[in-house]
Amino acid sequence: MAKRSLFSEKLGRPVAPYCHVAVAGGLGFVSGMLSVDLSTGQPVFDDIQSQTTRILDNMTLLLEDLGWTLKDIAKVTIFLTDMGDFGAVNEVYGRYFADEPPARSCIQVAALPLGADIEIEAVIGTG
Repeated sequence: MAKRSLFSEKLGRPVAPYCHVAVAGGLGFVSGMLSVDLSTGQPVFDDIQSQTTRILDNMTLLLEDLGWTLKDIAKVTIFLTDMGDFGAVNEVYGRYFADEPPARSCIQVAALPLGADIEIEAVIGTG
């Protein structure tokens, strides 16, 4: 099975050795995204709702740049450092996935890169 690594110039090149989306076997795997201000390329870790909004806005931009939309997402995984943020994240998340939401997992983790409070990854159907 051939794999393709895709990048979006709108998001800038990743700062570590990974691609924005890896496509293989009819699926696209969106790398975990943190709350990054695309105008500066710097992470912004303000309140959890703002972080969630920024991540999902950036994911929307990434997918659209590569020819997909949020409606193409089949599965989302959310990583939180504090499960107490679950309700606030759901409030924002629900605005992006109001109709036919994808499958989803939400996992509390001990820590995330750069001290982030939330990271979101997704799997898209490409076929």
